[in-house]
Amino acid sequence: MTVVAVAALSTAVALAPTSAVPAGPAAVRAESAGQGGLPPCGAGQLCLWQKAEFTGKRHVFELSDTDIESCVPLPSGAMAHALANRTGRPVTTYQSAECAETGEFDTHPGSGTWQPDSPYGVRAFKIWEN
Repeated sequence: MTVVAVAALSTAVALAPTSAVPAGPAAVRAESAGQGGLPPCGAGQLCLWQKAEFTGKRHVFELSDTDIESCVPLPSGAMAHALANRTGRPVTTYQSAECAETGEFDTHPGSGTWQPDSPYGVRAFKIWEN
């Protein structure tokens, strides 16, 4: 009987989900930050990289100097293809520099999302209150 109980428990543990919020195919959860060669992006920051795989010029935005729920365009001509959201708040990234929803857009949870390859060039973002 003990062997059957141990086998059942082992199967249950192996099949149990590891997180209530699964990472998407191109996202890496915050638990991996600082491991496996991920670049630095400090707590409370939104980091956007010009090129995929966190390369190229990096733009860093912090809550202390970014308007909440306002469209924030990247500097003129700039575009990002990778991002890390460590703001603690949801962030929506937009293909449009005006945050228009006619182009592509995605919302990234604030729990620490690392996206090494955006499916579109990010030209603007909004940080949400909750």
